[in-house]
Amino acid sequence: MAARGLAAWLRRIAPARARGTINVALVSDREIRRLNREFRGKNKTTDVLSFPSPGPRAPSLGDIAIAMGVARRQAREIGHSVQTELRVLALHGLLHLLGYDHERDDGRMQRVERKLRRKGGLREGLIDRTR
Repeated sequence: MAARGLAAWLRRIAPARARGTINVALVSDREIRRLNREFRGKNKTTDVLSFPSPGPRAPSLGDIAIAMGVARRQAREIGHSVQTELRVLALHGLLHLLGYDHERDDGRMQRVERKLRRKGGLREGLIDRTR
């Protein structure tokens, strides 16, 4: 599935308040590590990063970067398709663009993720895996 297809899927399941465009980049593991190091100070590979637009009135919600190598490995380990894994990661990234933070919000992001993943036909979300 191309990044364009992911963006279209996200538009279909996104909450009504998600107004604006989203750019989705499918990148190498090396590139996601560089981005993680540069923007988060973490020198390690991760699966998805979100970069919100700077202002509330911006026509774009922001950018999502997904590591293709990580997505492929995670899909294989879990036993679903790469397309499904890309959707799981894109949804997680979208929620971060909307201001959710699962590390600090007492389960709010997880509840929204569950609702939207059901709407999008996904069995599990990224937060469910890590808890």
